[in-house]
Amino acid sequence: MKTVRIGAGLGFYGDAWEPIAASIERGDVQFIASDHLAELTLAILQKDRQRDPALGYARDVVPLLLRLWPLMQRHGVRFVCNAGGLNPRGAAQAVLAAFAAKGLKARIAVVTGDDVLPRLADTSGAGGEFAHLFTGASVDAVRERLVFANAYLGADPIVQALDEGAQIVITGRVADAALFLGPIAHAHGWSVEGALEGAELDRLAQGLAVGHLLECSGQGSGGNFGAQGHWQSIPDLAHIGYPIAEVGADGSAIITKAPGTGGRINFDTVRQQLLYEVHDPHAYHSPDVVLDMGGIRLDDLGQDRVRLTGARGRAPGDRLKVVAGFRDGYKAEVTWGFSWPDAWDKSQQAQATIRTLLKERRVPHEELYVEYPGLNSAHGPLAPLPAVDALNQLNELWTRLVLRTNEKAAAEGFGRLFPWMGLSGPAYTCGFTGLHNVSELLGIWPTLVARGEVEAGVQIELLGEAP
Repeated sequence: MKTVRIGAGLGFYGDAWEPIAASIERGDVQFIASDHLAELTLAILQKDRQRDPALGYARDVVPLLLRLWPLMQRHGVRFVCNAGGLNPRGAAQAVLAAFAAKGLKARIAVVTGDDVLPRLADTSGAGGEFAHLFTGASVDAVRERLVFANAYLGADPIVQALDEGAQIVITGRVADAALFLGPIAHAHGWSVEGALEGAELDRLAQGLAVGHLLECSGQGSGGNFGAQGHWQSIPDLAHIGYPIAEVGADGSAIITKAPGTGGRINFDTVRQQLLYEVHDPHAYHSPDVVLDMGGIRLDDLGQDRVRLTGARGRAPGDRLKVVAGFRDGYKAEVTWGFSWPDAWDKSQQAQATIRTLLKERRVPHEELYVEYPGLNSAHGPLAPLPAVDALNQLNELWTRLVLRTNEKAAAEGFGRLFPWMGLSGPAYTCGFTGLHNVSELLGIWPTLVARGEVEAGVQIELLGEAP
């Protein structure tokens, strides 16, 4: 049976690219699919775009491809990524300019059409459109503050781009697993749109499950493995290999990694990734298919190989998920250290002083958030604090204070409330960090949009020339 081998690229903006080289050199892959966009990454890219309209894409794609493209060319590997973010054309042009400076060539496809900001910003729509996906709140509350809105596209434009001969495909906001489903469907000639049913949907479900297992780079091969008492057995994380899928024409797959790399592919590491970010295992929604994981079977074949079968698929709905961002004020934060003795009591008195100053000086703010790094910043209310007597015996206690405000001036002035207490506050202060740490907040607005309105505007543009 014909198979295709596809390797995981990055799992987020700034992830390590060295394991990709191992997959290309020793993993016998034909495609690399690279996911640069975590759910909040578009907010980071929006801040870049505010500083420079030519930006708005994941800039790590340029050095990544400068390093890896010659290697991909030698091994006949094609590359798919969503590093285009809010500016796919800008990303492609940056890559081509960097290639030209090095004498490299590539045929790059750009996928656009996920930008739906004009649709959400339009006030003529019916009431209730684009309501918050979880709270049901009206978009009217944030409409005038919206700065981006992007729908999650599916695999079809990736398939089309590869069918047209693209060697590199750069998209904007595409569903993570669709980055992998696209090359698989292209290689096997699967249909990814239209009135699909039965075995066709099951194949897509298998491909989606493969994508879900590979979309988080090293997390799919033993990285971030959380089994208490067993995570220590994952070998050589310093040289972890990213997962690779060998997928048959019927969708059955073997999850593995390049020989000689660290990490581990086994039943436990694969099943942990399978359930990652899954609300309902019987209805994992994507633009291409609704995946039912209930019948999935994972067979551990040993030697870092796990067989995946049994995924079932249903037709997707008529709406696509949208992630939108809106201006949501500012934050300022200061971390303040206190040492033994009476570290806890000192922290409490210092906090009371800051709250008094905020009130007396009428500093506008919505919240003053406090946490204690090393005690409760990882698990929050799930991490009960020790008794006060024990807290007062700590060698040191660090206190993080975060002010949230709609007024930029208030955020910029927050750090000025602290330095005087270095000499006039509680004794044995360990010091301050972040006195000038101010940033704009971007709130996230998840919603749904009619897929027909989006897909009608999707475009595929070929740039550059093949070597």
